[in-house]
Amino acid sequence: MNKKAIYILCAVFFIPSFSFAQPALNELKFDSKYYEAVDSWIAFPKTQADTAYTLGYIYIDQQAGFTFDYLSNFIVTDNGLKKLPREFEESLKSRLSPNTINVAILSEEQISELELPTEPSWLKFYKEDSNTVSYLKNIGYHYNHVGASKLAIEPLLKAYDKDPHFEGLEFELAFAYNATQKYAKAIEILERAIGNNSEDHLFYRELGFAYKYTNRIEEAESTYKKGIEISDNNFTKAEMAVNMTQSYFQLRDKNKFEEWATLTRKYSEEGSRFSQIIEYFEQNWNQG
Repeated sequence: MNKKAIYILCAVFFIPSFSFAQPALNELKFDSKYYEAVDSWIAFPKTQADTAYTLGYIYIDQQAGFTFDYLSNFIVTDNGLKKLPREFEESLKSRLSPNTINVAILSEEQISELELPTEPSWLKFYKEDSNTVSYLKNIGYHYNHVGASKLAIEPLLKAYDKDPHFEGLEFELAFAYNATQKYAKAIEILERAIGNNSEDHLFYRELGFAYKYTNRIEEAESTYKKGIEISDNNFTKAEMAVNMTQSYFQLRDKNKFEEWATLTRKYSEEGSRFSQIIEYFEQNWNQG
């Protein structure tokens, strides 16, 4: 494999988008996040030193996550887009990280101009089980994991319709609803989930969060208490406790605030983010 080609390809992925200006030429609009370009032919922007754009396909490997399959490079000519010969024969797939720069999703016309198929022939091997609950749950997980919960909801709902109590599915769907401020829907999912399995502390973490942000404070408190009781993870316990502490800071309920601040410190490491939040609340108690 051409090491220089690999180096250049990797460098393209992680150059901050503000490090160069991309001219608006030939309708190549580099305004899409990589997770918005799943199952699409895309181009990465070029630097001022480059003469060609990097071309390939983005898909989700249900195990590894967001992946870019490099095809070749192309240039812009007076006669349109021209695909260049591939520099090596080996497959080159790259996992995309959260700091991947924006890409341009190619239009049907541009795909045709570059003489590309609608989708790569190899893609079908990654889609063989695309209608299974496991596959759909994993796709939703990957969207949630990169902060694209809005895109996680559709595959997760498809899975939920097939098998609502599939392991990990209810949590992912509730997480996506909470992340997109659809708290009533999260509550509906989580109350049903707890009815089926009352020993998953993450259900209580998400349900307490949803109650908190719908101003059902007493229900949030009792839910968080139950979650802390059954959890064996101090980080999760501290997270639940600090959320309740924040509520009572906002309500200016000193007794309840001190109760939950004590719990937060009990489960937090010294100097942790949670401890720092408590210190901030205490220092600003009289400024609210």
